[in-house]
Amino acid sequence: MTALAPILQSFFTDKLARQRQASPRTVTAYRDALRLLVQFASRATGTEPWQLDLGQLDADLISAFLDHLEADRGNSARTRNARLAAIRSLFRHAAWQAPEHAATIQRVLAISGKRTSTTVIHFLTDEEAKALLDAPDRRTWTGRRDSTLLLLALRTGLRVSELTQLTCGDIHLGREAHVRCLGKGRKERYTPLEPSTVTALRDWLAERGTSPDLPLFCTRQGRPLSTDAIQARLTKYHVIAARDCPSLATRKISPHTLRHSLAMGLLHAGVDIAVLALWLGHESTKSTQAYIHADMRLKEQALARMTPAGVPGGRYAPGDPLLAFLESL
Repeated sequence: MTALAPILQSFFTDKLARQRQASPRTVTAYRDALRLLVQFASRATGTEPWQLDLGQLDADLISAFLDHLEADRGNSARTRNARLAAIRSLFRHAAWQAPEHAATIQRVLAISGKRTSTTVIHFLTDEEAKALLDAPDRRTWTGRRDSTLLLLALRTGLRVSELTQLTCGDIHLGREAHVRCLGKGRKERYTPLEPSTVTALRDWLAERGTSPDLPLFCTRQGRPLSTDAIQARLTKYHVIAARDCPSLATRKISPHTLRHSLAMGLLHAGVDIAVLALWLGHESTKSTQAYIHADMRLKEQALARMTPAGVPGGRYAPGDPLLAFLESL
């Protein structure tokens, strides 16, 4: 018998915190996945969570848990795979702590992830982005904060988790103005700021304060905005902006949409894919290639180069339906 509780505790305090120095976001994701697993195992075995044995979490139970995520909780295959990754990490750690369960651990580690589909990236046009930026009421403190936040997101492409972690000390508005952030994988990067963003940030810092440790975007109580709070603010301004820009009404907008919009703008401006990957903080250009797949303009330009000589260019347009009917008689 090998109790699960001490293994789970050492996984967070020793492996994640001390050895891997995992970010708070990673710890939170692993915590949520393993908490769901423990709760499911407790119900399935009739055992209190603190009394669970590692051997009870066999491949059959883990597989049933993954099915439960999709069938009962409505999780996507991508979310299921993320939960499975957290479980695998725990069981690799358990292999050192409980070698007597090697067979069970190996069967769990052999559970494969599901294939996921790749969706087309959605981004805002210049007109849609302008409507969104005009939505906050700049006569209020909250409106000025949100206006600055949206502008920074659209002009830098920072992830929402990176925006929430920014402090006033991360903003440099002198020569070669830039914002410093700590991105995925604890990679530090610097993103340049264009003049209108510099002006907006200078005005906001004059109101917010310039103490380096202050969160750049905070609540009225001074706490950093959460990712959920930013999504809620964005949803509000999405509704307002759609009144003046009807094309926004049918769109689903998240903070990541603003990041995609910046990436597509740089791509349209002719920025090299390698530079774009560095700008966005991607580990490799493989992640950045998704923007090329989403860019219909680039595809049309490639198609135009392939048009044979003597053949008029342009996209196919169907003929007049009335004339087509008459010709069919």
